Amino acid sequence: MMNDDALSQAVPGDLADTDYVALADFRHALRQFLAFSEAAATACGLTPQQHQALLAIRGAGEREVTVGYVAERLILKPHSATGLIDRLEALGLVERRAAPGDKRRALLVLTDKAREQLARLTATHREEILRLRPMLNGLLHQIEGRPGL
Repeated sequence: MMNDDALSQAVPGDLADTDYVALADFRHALRQFLAFSEAAATACGLTPQQHQALLAIRGAGEREVTVGYVAERLILKPHSATGLIDRLEALGLVERRAAPGDKRRALLVLTDKAREQLARLTATHREEILRLRPMLNGLLHQIEGRPGL
């Protein structure tokens, strides 16, 4: 994420109309994907934010997942992430477990129900990304100044 300092240091250089077109088209493609993702989550009975939280937990790899980790990944305030996790727990999608070595810390674990739901959503998202790949590649090449590659 770009902070205010990075934005103020950005130098426009020699931007052409095609640069603005490419960026506008790229942002439009991202918004279309987000709209697809939101609709897919809703069709599975989840809010988009709940889907994103489940994905953050599942996609953490070997890292220990806490409410703070979810807050960071979803760019939320800690109290908002706590409420989100509380709702996921009430839906039977997430469990809190005491961290080994420090029982005061709660680690988040997906339930089997969440894993099944997330697997279906992820497969659908992967198909959509693969469908969009040629268009996204074309837009990225336009932004790099190499149209048509």
